[in-house]
Amino acid sequence: MKNPFKSLLQKPPATPAKAATTPPALRHQKSPVPFAGHATNQIKSGSVEFLSDADLQRLNELLPWQCFTADTQGRRFGDTAWNGKRDTPQIIPDRRILQMHQAFNLAGKSVLEVGCFEGIHTIALAQCGATVQAIDSRIENVVKTIVRCNLLGFSPTVSVCDLETPADVSRLPKSDFVHHVGVLYHLKDSVAHLIKLADLARHGVLLDTHYATPEMAVATHTVQGKEYKYYPYKEKGRDEVFSGMYDHAKWLLLDDIKAILTAAGFTDITILTDAVQRNGPRVTLLAAAPGIDKSRSS
Repeated sequence: MKNPFKSLLQKPPATPAKAATTPPALRHQKSPVPFAGHATNQIKSGSVEFLSDADLQRLNELLPWQCFTADTQGRRFGDTAWNGKRDTPQIIPDRRILQMHQAFNLAGKSVLEVGCFEGIHTIALAQCGATVQAIDSRIENVVKTIVRCNLLGFSPTVSVCDLETPADVSRLPKSDFVHHVGVLYHLKDSVAHLIKLADLARHGVLLDTHYATPEMAVATHTVQGKEYKYYPYKEKGRDEVFSGMYDHAKWLLLDDIKAILTAAGFTDITILTDAVQRNGPRVTLLAAAPGIDKSRSS
């Protein structure tokens, strides 16, 4: 079968190398971000556009925002995380969602968004015409997503879901597609979760995640009688917003990620990007069930 994603590939994926590191002391310094004057990445922001400066500033103080968008007046909606982390206006839509939409045609489809954070990707998925079910393990992120989406004119279903809790996962509906960005590498049982994707997505998955190189994978984990090598990544737990919920996460080998997705029925896999970032190797891929192409997904 012809690869439906060939047109999305701009160049061969980069060969991963050792990641650069940033001293911990430099990671969490936070300087005030101006309220107004943001000239880049402005987006039409629904009823936010009609808020007074005083009300928008109050809204920015009401919730523990960790990222922000800019309305068409250049005003900040949200806040920065820290210097170098979400300290510029977020882009809507993100290029990965454009690639997902190009491949799968999300209009009229159902999408499960795993890890909605503060609604940036949720809005972009809704703009593509998808019916979005957004989940996050932190209640504060659920609330921020609801607020941001509502003010920009969208009404996704948003709920708390800890992917490591079977009872939470069992309540999720099966969707046409799963948008899965920045979450897998925070899970302590990433293998079991990837296997579960067969029950969550009918047609395909956009997956963006860090992974382990063979040199990094120094530990082993057995699931359903099969042994998987992984890199044990230390997490800071519930109270650190960009960390996993537990004490560690398992970064899997990329070959194992692809093999698990294939076994789950997503046999058409295309690597969109594969490069080394500050924390380690990271891949963006599209995985589709047989016969799914960029103009037909039903």
